[in-house]
Amino acid sequence: MKRRTFGKVLGAGTTSTAVASLAGMLRPSSAASRTGAEAAGLAKARGAPSFAALKQIRAGELSIGYAEAGPAHGPALILLHGWPYDIHSYVEVTPLLATHGYRVIVPYLRGYGTTTFLSRTTLRNAEQAVFALDIIALMDALRIERAVLGGFDWGSRTADIVAVLWPERCKALVSVSGYLITDRKQQHLPLPPAAEWAWWYQYYFSTKRGELGLAKYRRDFAKLIWRNVSPTWHFSDAIFDRTAQAFDNPDYVHIVIHNYRWRLGLAPGDPRYEGLEARLAEGPPINVPTVTLDGALDPFTPPDNGAAYRGKFTGPYVHRTLKGIGHNVPQEAPEAFTRAVLEADRM
Repeated sequence: MKRRTFGKVLGAGTTSTAVASLAGMLRPSSAASRTGAEAAGLAKARGAPSFAALKQIRAGELSIGYAEAGPAHGPALILLHGWPYDIHSYVEVTPLLATHGYRVIVPYLRGYGTTTFLSRTTLRNAEQAVFALDIIALMDALRIERAVLGGFDWGSRTADIVAVLWPERCKALVSVSGYLITDRKQQHLPLPPAAEWAWWYQYYFSTKRGELGLAKYRRDFAKLIWRNVSPTWHFSDAIFDRTAQAFDNPDYVHIVIHNYRWRLGLAPGDPRYEGLEARLAEGPPINVPTVTLDGALDPFTPPDNGAAYRGKFTGPYVHRTLKGIGHNVPQEAPEAFTRAVLEADRM
């Protein structure tokens, strides 16, 4: 996104005082510790298929690392990962969709892999709107006017937000777990104990102990989450280690901690995004053609076959619940995710 466009989207009038008020909370980064080529080489040597090579592009506040496959002039498809995962959630989906003629773009979100901040002084903000702005900036940098978007976890939320705020940029949507735009007021209300249990890490991250724990045990932490939320997915050490390299990003801990604290109202957002967040707080509907997917074994899936969020999708719409599948749908069920993309794009 050009600086002019970025400022226009966020709104004028941001003061240096407001920016300084957040600077102490979110620290700067240096370059990512391992290049995409090195990561791919290591993964291949250990028997875990990986993307052949990664690309980098300056987009908005970031240098974004991304994988790309398929014809350069094919219809654009952008696939977004969640936490604690990375672009390799789509390592099997990508070639399947490339054979259908898509230009598939799979970026590392801010704080992951080879995606880094261009300036040491940029706030390491992780509220929900900023991830969508990153994707708009990426599309602008790649000269993509319109794309099909797909995601799970943080990636679903980001794709949902793009579909709401910039529907002209989103041709169709595949959203795992449905409508994930965060209502921070709703976050203050308690859930039944069994549902609260699944969110234990969100409360852990609200403490200094949790921040230190994530920094010290980031791999152990991710592996535990993978096993808990995908109980039938028997991944190898090589597959896990391939993704875990993305957590070596120097901003990873700051981004994860701020994201979860911001959701609970325990950390401030960036004043530049107040207008966008106010629009998202209204729970706006998604009008673009959408396929929603639920993993039946995902502890975050409500037991109602998508009825809980059906009213949020007002355009052409299909819902699927995948039996025997957990949270990481594109990696656990790549064929089903691929079919969902094709179905959404045909609507």
